[in-house]
Amino acid sequence: MFKHLLVPIDGSDVTKKALKKVLDLAKKDSATITLAYVSDPMPPMVYSDSSVGYGFSQEDHKKVCDTFAKNLFKKASAALGDGVTVKTQHIFSPSLAGGVLEAAKKSKADVIVMASHKRTGLKGILLGSQTNEVIVHSSLPVLVLG
Repeated sequence: MFKHLLVPIDGSDVTKKALKKVLDLAKKDSATITLAYVSDPMPPMVYSDSSVGYGFSQEDHKKVCDTFAKNLFKKASAALGDGVTVKTQHIFSPSLAGGVLEAAKKSKADVIVMASHKRTGLKGILLGSQTNEVIVHSSLPVLVLG
């Protein structure tokens, strides 16, 4: 049914558990999996005390994010094993949902497969639903794994 799955990952237990379902789906159709990680392009400001701040350079921030993404990709690829083709894509975007959609476009995926954190109530309101944002704005089908 699907030949190229885009799978956003974040290292959480939810996405780790979803990888088993993704693997089953990919094996059924001999699909390629593209793992995507989205980083915020703006470096954080870390305050050493209340009056002086230390900022990270854009270059340092990018290096740290790249290293973190490579580590996530390595772990997720190991969890998927050798039975499928796995590609990776690290995107810098101020919006997680926007980054996922950008990754889907760049990878030419035919479906986005996302794990849902199932946030409801106050957490859902405060943290928002990135999965919902992707569903609303995607021109591709979005498969949500629970």
